[in-house]
Amino acid sequence: MLAGSVALRAASKLVDTHVHFFDPKKFPYHPRATYQPPPERVEDYAVFAREAGITHTVIVHPEPYQDDHRYLDYCFTQEPSSTRFLGTCLLDALDPKTPARMRDLKKRYDGRLIALRVHAMNAPGEPPLVSGPIKNRDLAAPQMAKVWSAAGEVGIAIQVHFLPHHAPAIAKLAAAHPGTKVILDHLGRFGMGDAKAADQVLSLAQHANTVLKFSGWGYSSKDPVPHADLAPFMKRAIAAFGERIVWGGLGHDAFAHVKAKAVFDTLLAAATPAQRQAIREARALAI
Repeated sequence: MLAGSVALRAASKLVDTHVHFFDPKKFPYHPRATYQPPPERVEDYAVFAREAGITHTVIVHPEPYQDDHRYLDYCFTQEPSSTRFLGTCLLDALDPKTPARMRDLKKRYDGRLIALRVHAMNAPGEPPLVSGPIKNRDLAAPQMAKVWSAAGEVGIAIQVHFLPHHAPAIAKLAAAHPGTKVILDHLGRFGMGDAKAADQVLSLAQHANTVLKFSGWGYSSKDPVPHADLAPFMKRAIAAFGERIVWGGLGHDAFAHVKAKAVFDTLLAAATPAQRQAIREARALAI
């Protein structure tokens, strides 16, 4: 039995909405990879997920593979019988061909594709990229709006990895495309912004199609696990988003898994039992 897994088995359904896999030996990184991390193999995770009682896993297709989804294809073939694998894709939102490619991937993955990930990590004053590696595209570009609209039509979400000062642009897109679900990665990395950052991220809750991802705690916390300094923000987030919060980053192994459980118990103490259950089950994503 996996150490620490029993405590997390309390829920009959347990969803990890944010897992990255890397296997550069079998699947070399893209020539335009923005970083080159060490391996995190899907085969190892499959064993861990079964023992931990994780029933659903969202594989977030990472930047080192850019728009080459062959490793995601392979990951789906490694799905353990106990865990349903779902995934996100990475395409250039400014490419006019992207809506058609989204439709093709949705069909190819037969219901497993839940989102297109969009990166807006350029700092204030840093211009967005118009070409090259797929990252930091202009959220105000006309083609971006077309992609958000197409995602809603295809039936997938837009998953935004962003810095807080991009919240107004995200709000504008969320309001203009109410039929497109918008997943806000890593608590909006509010700790990497200025004094207004938390308010900027939380203001996105006014749009009913937004979902806050409870993940990436270390990006905003100055404290060690369980990141108790994030408790005031999470109390406000629970009040603002309610059950529109999902959990990601449950770990690739027993050690990380136990730490993730400690973070969950500490930072979601203000949530009701029903809210915590909804967050564990990622009900906001209807997985």
